[in-house]
Amino acid sequence: MSKAPSLFDLRFGDTLDAALEAGHAAGLRGALCGVDEAGRGPWAGPVVTAAVILDYSNLPAGLNDSKKLTESRRNALYDEICATAFVSVASSSAATIDRMNIRAATLNAMRRAVAGLSRKAGYVLVDGRDVPPGLGVDGQALIKGDGRCLAIAAASIVAKVTRDRMMERADGLFPGYGFAVHKGYGVPAHAAALTALGPCPLHRMSFRPVAAAVRD
Repeated sequence: MSKAPSLFDLRFGDTLDAALEAGHAAGLRGALCGVDEAGRGPWAGPVVTAAVILDYSNLPAGLNDSKKLTESRRNALYDEICATAFVSVASSSAATIDRMNIRAATLNAMRRAVAGLSRKAGYVLVDGRDVPPGLGVDGQALIKGDGRCLAIAAASIVAKVTRDRMMERADGLFPGYGFAVHKGYGVPAHAAALTALGPCPLHRMSFRPVAAAVRD
């Protein structure tokens, strides 16, 4: 586990708790930042990360882990988050993933997302087990954080909606793979298209199923 030095970790329960989190944010003058990613597992497309600093006096209703929301609800919350919070997005391309590996590319994008915030973060909460190196501020990894921390949940929504829209646009640039439907994940339809068409520039050549398609 990679972890930036921090004297005390912030306490979180197993479920979302707006009052608890608002208290943490108040101690940081509101500069509590949540970070999450979308797209670590797909065979194609970028990994997208988001950093969000919420206004706890003006929280969008219904914030939750993006995986627990419908597409229409994610899209509506995305608009509300962008209108009421400080938001920054960064991504790493398939070529960067191949060059660095998926973990390093994800952490690098997370660091850039935090650095891109127009308000400086006072403390960074990251979904998962790793805190990106080089944040310049204390950070804390929070396993299953998108279901325990509202700021991470908001970041998960922003990252997911952003990446989905990127893959929908990619479908027009590289037709035949079904990117608009499966978003680059390794579903049977994607595997069949990869076999028939071979990889495109969006495919992650370091991922075994893509490399196998090239060999075949």
